Amino acid sequence: MTDEPPPAENPKPAEPSGVDLARVALRAAKEQARARGDAAQQKRQARRGGGLRSGARADGRDPMAFGAAINRLITERGWETPAAVGGVMGRWPQIVGEDLAKHCEPEKYDEDERVLVVRCDSTAWATNLRLLAPQLVARLNEDLGHGAVKLIKVNGPSGPARRYGPLRAPGSTGPGDTYG
Repeated sequence: MTDEPPPAENPKPAEPSGVDLARVALRAAKEQARARGDAAQQKRQARRGGGLRSGARADGRDPMAFGAAINRLITERGWETPAAVGGVMGRWPQIVGEDLAKHCEPEKYDEDERVLVVRCDSTAWATNLRLLAPQLVARLNEDLGHGAVKLIKVNGPSGPARRYGPLRAPGSTGPGDTYG
């Protein structure tokens, strides 16, 4: 047999002493007084005209910086991705390069399908952009976040507007309909 003490059992948590109880009571009294003071202040503000006056301290009624207001609106409405894509459209020359930006410009972004539509001024530049589209999608997703753009739809130059006049046959598509 050894003279070792028996293993310690779970000691009971210490009961709060008088000083601890006094601290808890003081904290509760302060919170109640603060709540009564806040309620009384709200009552006074309501009597004075609904609290439309601003005091020396900052509160929720003070004006907000324009950038902070826009950021809050974007976050509340869930417009983060469309706003980011709009920023990309503004920085298009830095993203694709000056040469390509001179001949191709983004037209619109479809948020549901995550498709960016780009119009080029010639078919040669449209073909060039179609070949560069996978690298461009990767660069855009790197900038905007994964999956923001799934596809780039490239449109070539638009043709001249169709003229409808008195010498046109109904249903005719113009001179192109006679070539087969």
